[in-house]
Amino acid sequence: MERPSSAAPLPSTVVGSLKLLNRERAILEFNGRVLAQAQRPDVPLLERLRYICIVSSNLDEFFEVRFGDYLEAARRPGGGVSETDLAEVAAAAHELIDRQYAVFNQEVMPALKREGILILNHAERNDAQRRWVDRFFQRQVRPLLVPLGLDPAHPFPQVANKSLNFIVKLGGKDAFGRDNTIAIVKVPRVLPRVIRLPEDLTDGQQVFVLLSSVIRAHLEELFPGRTVEAFSQFRVTRDSDLAVDEEDVTNLRQALRSSLTTRHFGQAIRLEVVSTCPPDLWGFLLRQFGLPEAALYRVDGPVNLVRLNQLIDQADAPHLRFPPFEPAWPRSLPRQMSIFERLKRGDVLMHHPFESFEPVVQFLREAVHDPDVLAIKQTIYRTGSESVLMDLLLEAARRGKEVMAVVELKARFDEEANINWAERLEAVGAQVVYGIVGLKTHAKLLLVTRREEGSRGPVLRRYAHLSTGNYNPKTARLYTDVGCLTADAELTADADVVFQQLASLTRVRTPRHLLMAPFSLHKQMLRHIEQVAEAARAGEPARIVLKLNALTDIPLIEALILASQAGASIDLVVRGACMLPPGVPGHTERIRVRSVVGRFLEHTRLLYFRWGKADEQEVLYLSSADWMSRNMFRRIEVAWPVRDVALRQRLIDECLVPYLQDRCDAWIQQSDGRYERVGHDGPSAQQALMARYAQA
Repeated sequence: MERPSSAAPLPSTVVGSLKLLNRERAILEFNGRVLAQAQRPDVPLLERLRYICIVSSNLDEFFEVRFGDYLEAARRPGGGVSETDLAEVAAAAHELIDRQYAVFNQEVMPALKREGILILNHAERNDAQRRWVDRFFQRQVRPLLVPLGLDPAHPFPQVANKSLNFIVKLGGKDAFGRDNTIAIVKVPRVLPRVIRLPEDLTDGQQVFVLLSSVIRAHLEELFPGRTVEAFSQFRVTRDSDLAVDEEDVTNLRQALRSSLTTRHFGQAIRLEVVSTCPPDLWGFLLRQFGLPEAALYRVDGPVNLVRLNQLIDQADAPHLRFPPFEPAWPRSLPRQMSIFERLKRGDVLMHHPFESFEPVVQFLREAVHDPDVLAIKQTIYRTGSESVLMDLLLEAARRGKEVMAVVELKARFDEEANINWAERLEAVGAQVVYGIVGLKTHAKLLLVTRREEGSRGPVLRRYAHLSTGNYNPKTARLYTDVGCLTADAELTADADVVFQQLASLTRVRTPRHLLMAPFSLHKQMLRHIEQVAEAARAGEPARIVLKLNALTDIPLIEALILASQAGASIDLVVRGACMLPPGVPGHTERIRVRSVVGRFLEHTRLLYFRWGKADEQEVLYLSSADWMSRNMFRRIEVAWPVRDVALRQRLIDECLVPYLQDRCDAWIQQSDGRYERVGHDGPSAQQALMARYAQA
């Protein structure tokens, strides 16, 4: 059985005579733009280091998820990926990683050293520092290390995904007189990777040592009577998609929990070693993992830069971080007023992280403690292992309210946290469902049903929160998203239809205003694009502006190209992968693509269409979905129209216009897929919004 995939690779695709851009290359291009943040002198130094760490984290996921699918497609006859495609993506990944380490070694670390923050290797440490490191090793590290000498009775060990290890080549004979030469040292994950030296040993500086350096300095002690002839850190990245045949399991939660135990030992995809690793050692490792030489990454520095986040956290240097930013409380939401009462007057939009996520928490808290609230329904995708929102749902169930949680068990790398929440919710009597077999529930919905007094007696009234982002207060401070609190009877009724569909699996009425994937969202987007195209042919105003995280769905790309050829003006603000090549004469010269990479991760999905002069010929949607085939056909997603004219204009003024005018954090995509920065000292959309809300 072929492994199910939510990130299936796309072959080289041609629309008409126009060849689209490679998706995997586009993902690497995005990470190149993130890396460029680490080179900006106007970005504080510790934040520059953080961008380097972000690139490493992103690349880990790229190899764990997407490159594994790409390799599989290249090996499979008719998979749509040629050896040339594979080689080009691999070469681009090598080039990006080489550039990342060059920025780390030649720019960021020397600049931090000038600020008195430095990492010392063994040769750079003085005698007092070496003595301290030796004591640390003997007390905190050595008791946890179990070196493994390899022989027929001690085969090559199971090496977990992304774990830190050493391979050691030994001289001399072992305790039994044999000359086995290779040993492996696994580094326990419970140990900190970055250790700060005491202030009395650092002469006023902030000095750190890496755990790998500590172990390297004491390798000889791990093999008494032997000589260490060569060694290297190494790290293997494995395919980490969970292979669960949803059609062939009776309990998805139990099947996923079982699969989680083997995730860390999937197929090897990438091998990282230090640049000084001898060829015989990295060749031995490649053979053990069954990898070709193209999968070898020889890096000039730590093999896991992600762990340097620990240095950022420990460093005492506020001036080397972004200035603190406190999100504003929404002006349209009086603090002391009941949110239910406020929503009877109209919708409340919240633009995160410029506005606080706390009103969402307060909305749920008020619902939990309100005796007139009878039912609460919520989708759960990425909420984190600790969540005030989930604690509130637990409290609601304990108070006897009807609680329904749609928990997406297959939210990649959040499966275990979501399984744990699902079990806790079930234990207190909440109704927990896991969406639809074969479809991830990615929609962001929270629905509250309240009993109120009407003119003819008690009535049930619904209140809802819809969002482009996850129910995670931590990421809400880092990602740009838009949420909407509403008591709109039609919109909340549509939200209830979505929950009915997810729970009952039966046919329900089609939502009147809410668009839902995989049913109506894709078709309605194509319809709106065609409306714009028809207006362009008739000489009417014809405009499309999309703000997305990714654009890879072929039919939607083709429709945009045809609309542009009909005369429509199209602007695409796409943070990550965009397969549509703009500015190609005769094909896409009316399409412009830009990407904004700043302090916050751009995450808002906003869709604007204008196909004439009349008010009813303009529509703006907010959505949980990117324009990818998986979002349109393999996920439960929603998009909803912003019908209030004032709120719609606010979204245009905050989420579209500043990003189209950005001359600081924006990049323009070229027709060959490369990006060029617009400028360095012009207006920044994110900074302008921070300033606007700081005044609020």
